[in-house]
Amino acid sequence: MSQIEIKNAEGQAAGTVELSSSVFGIEPNIPVIHQVVTVQLGNLRQGTHDTKGRSEVSGGGRKPWRQKGTGRARQGSIRATQWVGGGVPFGPTPRTHNRRLNNKEVKLAMRGVLSGKLRDSELVVVDNYGFDKPSTKQAVALLKALGIEGKRVTVVVPDDDIFTYLSFRNVETVRILGVGEVTTHALIDNAALLLSAEVVKKLEEVLA
Repeated sequence: MSQIEIKNAEGQAAGTVELSSSVFGIEPNIPVIHQVVTVQLGNLRQGTHDTKGRSEVSGGGRKPWRQKGTGRARQGSIRATQWVGGGVPFGPTPRTHNRRLNNKEVKLAMRGVLSGKLRDSELVVVDNYGFDKPSTKQAVALLKALGIEGKRVTVVVPDDDIFTYLSFRNVETVRILGVGEVTTHALIDNAALLLSAEVVKKLEEVLA
């Protein structure tokens, strides 16, 4: 079991919490993390990119000049790919970029990222966020008290904690997520990861 210091809303030590070694104490598997992040980013793509091929471009119903005798190269249509305004050869067409991932790989990648964050001192745990109403000012004060103001921070909150979500969503450097929305890419793409003790417990339940 690993330990990490818990801080309160004022940035002061409020005790320690035991972290599961199977979630926060493993050696990160870099190839698996890379694969999972790549697939997750690919799944976010809309795949609506499109170009028109030769058969889709309008015009070009007749030969631009006769086949022989002009001294120029033979041409069949002004919509051929070598003409300006012609079709695009081998261009992208709408398709899905979605790929499936093994659930064990996803969990292994998330455990590896969490372990790396703890090892690199980029994991910050608070006893609770303490928002009884939406307040961006209070959210900024919390980040300042924890020493992570101005950094790219990912804040993970319980799914039903609407006050904390509304408080952090307008802070430019913060990405706010419910615990049910967490992905490997969201956990790794930051300079500091802020969790509450409740979120830590939930992650251990899901990933252990």
